[in-house]
Amino acid sequence: MKDSYRICHVPGFPALDTATHRWAAALALCAAGWALASCASTADVQAAPEAHHPDCAEVMLTLPEQIGGFEQRPTASQATSAWGDPLAVVLRCGVEPVLEPTELPCVAPSGVDWVWVEHEEHTQLISYGREPAVELLIENEHINESTMMDVQVALSAPVTRIDQSRECLAMNDVDPESEL
Repeated sequence: MKDSYRICHVPGFPALDTATHRWAAALALCAAGWALASCASTADVQAAPEAHHPDCAEVMLTLPEQIGGFEQRPTASQATSAWGDPLAVVLRCGVEPVLEPTELPCVAPSGVDWVWVEHEEHTQLISYGREPAVELLIENEHINESTMMDVQVALSAPVTRIDQSRECLAMNDVDPESEL
């Protein structure tokens, strides 16, 4: 009566009983769960107003897969990228450029001027003198000073794909009598 335990039999292959089918199904479920868990979740990042600009595509194609120890994650919007899970760094290309001179700090690692804006929970860097502008949002909780520099250097190289039309000046290089 051994045949009553068979579920499926293909000629040339051994017959499998109910217990073997259950074991195979459980193994397949575990494998599928592991595969899904190993994939990074998609980050919900809002696209910038000028995300469709062709120069943003050039930037996106040259982004590093890892920065400051954080792995790149897929995003749901055009011209955006994210690193870390939970999010540590977000890049958006096509944001409003800083058009007017500003007294906000400006840093220039690797040939890109970044206007530095401190917020309570994150630091915002906006490329200066490039259109479209690129914005970096760096979560303070996940970034130390060394990693902050790594992020700036790693993401400055792709931003150089956008032509620079203006640059930051030191406050002592600005003539107070001239119109800014």
